[in-house]
Parts: sequence; structure tokens; C-alpha cells
Amino acid sequence: MKNLFLLVLLIFGNNTFSMIIDNLDDKRANWSAISDNVMGGISEVNFYEVKEGEEKFYRLEGTVSTANNGGFIQSVIRFPFNAEEYSGIKIKVRGTNDAYYVWIRTPSSRFPWDRYIASFTPGDEWSTVEIPFSAFKKSNFYMSKKMNISKIRTIAFAAYGKDFQAELDLAQIELY
Repeated sequence: MKNLFLLVLLIFGNNTFSMIIDNLDDKRANWSAISDNVMGGISEVNFYEVKEGEEKFYRLEGTVSTANNGGFIQSVIRFPFNAEEYSGIKIKVRGTNDAYYVWIRTPSSRFPWDRYIASFTPGDEWSTVEIPFSAFKKSNFYMSKKMNISKIRTIAFAAYGKDFQAELDLAQIELY
């Protein structure tokens, strides 16, 4: 009986469940695409759905330019959920071999440039990337050091910080 209790505790004590945010099937997120054009930059962004064979996915692509004090493109999910029960974000991705970013905004993100940031580098083959919430760093000194995951407002996937041609494919986004 004691062993059974320990097994149940291990199974349910660890985060063994997830919440799908977008799987391009029965769960769809509220997406928008933004570039540095909102602040005078000249980066160009495209965000659209693609189907290759049986695989459906979103593609974030465009030219990232640091000219005119710019340097980003992003696809943003409006996220009205409490994520306290989860450990992080899991995404199925592929793309150019460049650093991409996940940007999370909470009530601590008072200005448009405030966010919690984590980076990842996809390969040209599909892979699953898990980013724990503990890996996110604040973008400004006045923000709360610890991200309030109970009040996530948006999650963005971004190409940022250097001149390059970005292409990032996203097939499944979930909290784990």
C-alpha cells in the first residue's frame, strides 16, 4: 500500500499534465504579428498558417533590420490564463539556425519594451523545446525579479537583435 501511495504521489506530484494553447486543430490561440514598424523601424513581418503533407504549422518570417533603432518581428498570443500549475512552455519548432526568443508580458511589464525573456535556437528539423519559467529573465531593472505566472498577458515568439532573414515554424504550443 505504501508503494502504491508513493507511485501515485510521483505521478501526480510532478507536472505530468499540460495545457495546449494552440495545436492548429481544435485549440486555436488569438494571434497577431508585430514588427518594429510600430516605433519607426523597418523590419518586415509575415505570419501565416502552412500545411505540408499532414503537418500544419504557423510560420513567422521576415526581414529583421536594426536600422532606424529597430530590430524585431514577433507573433503574439493573447493569453488570459493563470499558469501557476505549470512549469514552463513547450513548443514544437524548426527554423533557421538563429537565436529566437519567447517574450512573456505580465502586469510587471508596464512599458512596451518590458518583458520576461528566454531564448532558443531551432534546427532545420522539427524538435520539441521546453523552456521552464525559471529560465526567463526580466528585461529591465525595475521589473519584479520573479515572473508572476498567474497573470501572464501575452506570449510572443520573436526574431530580434540582429540583421537577418528569419523563418520560424511553430506546430504546437503548450504549457507543461
